[in-house]
Amino acid sequence: MTHSAAPDPVICLASMSPRRRELLAQIGVPHTVVAAHVDESLLPDESPADYVARLARLKAATVRTRMDVLPVLAADTTVVLDGMIHGKPEDRAHGLAMLGALSGRTHQVLTAVALATGRAVALRVNCSCVTFRNIGREEMEAYWETGEPRDKAGGYAIQGYGAVFVTALTGSYSAVMGLPLSETADLLREAGIRCWIGAAP
Repeated sequence: MTHSAAPDPVICLASMSPRRRELLAQIGVPHTVVAAHVDESLLPDESPADYVARLARLKAATVRTRMDVLPVLAADTTVVLDGMIHGKPEDRAHGLAMLGALSGRTHQVLTAVALATGRAVALRVNCSCVTFRNIGREEMEAYWETGEPRDKAGGYAIQGYGAVFVTALTGSYSAVMGLPLSETADLLREAGIRCWIGAAP
């Protein structure tokens, strides 16, 4: 029994996130991975939308300067409640405080995706809304102990254990995970890169 070789990468993903890799694989886009390693500090008076857009562009452009061959795709995601950004928790107390703030309320998830080519850096921004049920203190503590919230914007993962908190989602599930697939496909198509590579004709 023979197996066809995997398709060559058509883009570089400027992210070490396994979730973004899985989402790209889901739409049939072969890729390689290079970490961007950029300063993610919020600038003074920067809005959440401007923040994610700037970081996505910066990540894509930074990696593109290092490897001037493939187009570079980058994304940035943040959780916003009452106009305030809730990034990755700094520690247990911070993580529990974030979950407490999100409990019983609706928050925004902003995800920007950028594609850097030899011509320019193109950008799309998705805004989705997620509603949480009320979460008790004991349940928050048990969730923190799973280890899942530690490196997630807003301190939860919608595709993981955190799904039990979600009562409603308006927008894009993949964007809340970290990569809006419709917007990503738009950027790729405009750059002449197709999805479903290797799929049966």
